Amino acid sequence: MIDLAAAPADGPDQDLVKDATDQSFMADVIEASRETPVIVDFWAPWCGPCKQLTPVLEAAVTAAKGAVKLVKVNIDENQMIAGQLRVQSIPAVFGFFDGQPVDGFMGAVTPAEAQDFVKRLGDMAGGGGLDAALDAAEEMLEQGALADAAQTFGAVLAEDANNARAYAGLIRVHIIGGDLDQAKALLEQVPAEIAEDQAIQAAGSAIELTEQAAGAGEADALRAEVEAAPEDHQKRFDLALALMGSGDNEGAINELLELFRRDAEWNEGAAKEQLFKLFDTLGPKDPLTLSGRRRLSSMIFA
Repeated sequence: MIDLAAAPADGPDQDLVKDATDQSFMADVIEASRETPVIVDFWAPWCGPCKQLTPVLEAAVTAAKGAVKLVKVNIDENQMIAGQLRVQSIPAVFGFFDGQPVDGFMGAVTPAEAQDFVKRLGDMAGGGGLDAALDAAEEMLEQGALADAAQTFGAVLAEDANNARAYAGLIRVHIIGGDLDQAKALLEQVPAEIAEDQAIQAAGSAIELTEQAAGAGEADALRAEVEAAPEDHQKRFDLALALMGSGDNEGAINELLELFRRDAEWNEGAAKEQLFKLFDTLGPKDPLTLSGRRRLSSMIFA
């Protein structure tokens, strides 16, 4: 929950709160809202309720830590935009996202109502500040900064105990760190409300793949055995697992696709099942997932 008390006492963050004119409205609101939701506060110096509402909005936006931005428009000096949006009384507040007005209200509101409005708008972009923190934590994870990633994932869970990405990220920290027992313990602690989330399912698949890869053997030796006996499906399957264990996911996908091509039904469709687990682990947008799924589909529907 956004803490209004967290807003700095010396005024709003100028990166989050700014004044706009008729001339700058397109850049400050329309274009800016394609990246971050923008709240537009139409006000005037003579408007008493505006003087009460604007500081409340500034506090809520500042406390949201980047989830949304606030743009203030003085209608006495900038009448064109107010006219286009048919502002007939002030204060008038509009929420813009992806270049379009998506929410709004007229008149003054309480701090709690302002906070709800900010959160509602921030949620349209997927969570705002928390998503930015998760993006940073996942980058730390990719770079091997496990302690920093774990700390950030934990901080997100302190804010949102049902955040699937944070739970999955923390599980991955322990997988990469070699502590599968702790990874499995965390998986068992996942709240029931998010247990079926794709990120959690992918983390579970990552645990399974890591356990399987640990017992698969050494990749170079297995490759030599597969080259000597290309019809030995079990050896090819073990080679794919060993490649996953060494981080060569592309090589693993190639071997599993080759196994599927040779015998799609081998071991009750183990190649396809393993491919799906690996795709889940990599994520739906990973280039290897996209390419692998296309190649698998072409084999299935050939």
